[in-house]
Amino acid sequence: MKPASRILPALFLAAAPLSAQQPDRSAPPALGPAPSLSLPALQRLELSNGLRVVLMEKHDVPLVQANLVVRVGTVHDPAGAVGLADFTGAMLDEGAGELDALALADEIAFLGAELGVGVDEHTTRIALHTPLAKLDPALGLMADVALRPRFDPEELERQRRNRLTTLLQWHDEPRAVMQVLFPRVLFGEVHPYGHSDLGSEASIRAVSVDDMRAFHQRHFVPGNAVLVVVGDVTAAEVQPKLESAFGGWRGGNAPAVSVPAAPQVAGRQVYLVDKPGAAQSEVVVARIGVARSTEDYYALLVMNTILGGSFASRLNQKLREEKQYTYGARSSFLFRPAPGPFAASASVQTDVTDSSLVEFMNELRAIREPVTDEELTRARNFVALRFPGSFQSVAQIADRLEDLVVYGLPDDYFNQYVQRILAVTKADVQRVAEKYIDADNVAIMVVGDRERVEAGIRALNLGPVHLMSIQDVLGSPPVIESSD
Repeated sequence: MKPASRILPALFLAAAPLSAQQPDRSAPPALGPAPSLSLPALQRLELSNGLRVVLMEKHDVPLVQANLVVRVGTVHDPAGAVGLADFTGAMLDEGAGELDALALADEIAFLGAELGVGVDEHTTRIALHTPLAKLDPALGLMADVALRPRFDPEELERQRRNRLTTLLQWHDEPRAVMQVLFPRVLFGEVHPYGHSDLGSEASIRAVSVDDMRAFHQRHFVPGNAVLVVVGDVTAAEVQPKLESAFGGWRGGNAPAVSVPAAPQVAGRQVYLVDKPGAAQSEVVVARIGVARSTEDYYALLVMNTILGGSFASRLNQKLREEKQYTYGARSSFLFRPAPGPFAASASVQTDVTDSSLVEFMNELRAIREPVTDEELTRARNFVALRFPGSFQSVAQIADRLEDLVVYGLPDDYFNQYVQRILAVTKADVQRVAEKYIDADNVAIMVVGDRERVEAGIRALNLGPVHLMSIQDVLGSPPVIESSD
């Protein structure tokens, strides 16, 4: 064996001729064309009970993702029972069928599968990720969770205590305070988008097993759901398996909920929530946005990317890179079946809260002017180039296909996405900015140390300042006793 001292020089000598080939670093490499996305054809099936199935075959690896999307979410919370939908969703996998919570978790782990439940404004999703070889028993467990949750009283009390603890912790977290304040100010407490998914202390304490069972029975019916399946299966193989697991599911029509469009913000109002001693201020500037069905969807994505939807955006470059007020500033439209919010936000150093608001207002006004060719190209490429990467796994694909279910998009939507983004023009960006961004009609919200920020905010003359306490937003901190 040669000593190491003789091997290393030999390696360097062997590499020497290559070092003479110096790369050209005088300019960054040119971007190639955005990769096209061509997904397999969608197949639509229907089980004997009317449950619709959207199937996409992906035979790269022996895995299957199955997402049951039920059209029930927080907008379906009954009056006086805010948080019921989210609480019910959290209980679905805390014991189902013949298995209690621990036994169910053990069975899922034994199969090498993953099963989770998520609730948003309009849907409850039960997501299963499983090896193909374990698909049959995994679907059986999934069906138990969806159709036969136990709602054990002991688990309910454990979940209740967890939620009360979370609510208590929120009193010391400015960002959590803002997450409750922001939709309430923008939409109002009576609007379905205007309340916290968690609910209040009173609603958390009031919910019962009977409430959950009634809510589940009313909304979890096959006509109110779609099953999205992606993986190493064919229609002929998977339909009998789905029929075995879900074919016995019965139920009538679920009650429909119509979400009204909220009135647009008129003028400017400032809401300052006092958090004494806060090292940072949570800042949000918001107005009502637009529904997902808008024809301006692609132009809005590109415009918002320029404004605050990427690291290179105007807001982030100004507040983070140039001013160093924050670790990150951003903006976004939350597209929903009914118009959701538009918000620009950041966590900023307390002593520059007023200066940060000046920059937010400046950028919201400036985006209404024509953008540069460089900004347009960079934003379109940012959106288009990263889009195909979100279709790499069966789980990612299934998540994306849910959009077709929730928003009624055409089957070729994803294959046309990149081309439609690249077709957005400077005129399109300016048009949607002028239509949807208006710095003179916004709600401005700050959670921070009032003693240090109030005078600076008032000096800006942005609008009337409404002073609030954390208790005004969250209520009194819950007292959690050992018997709860």
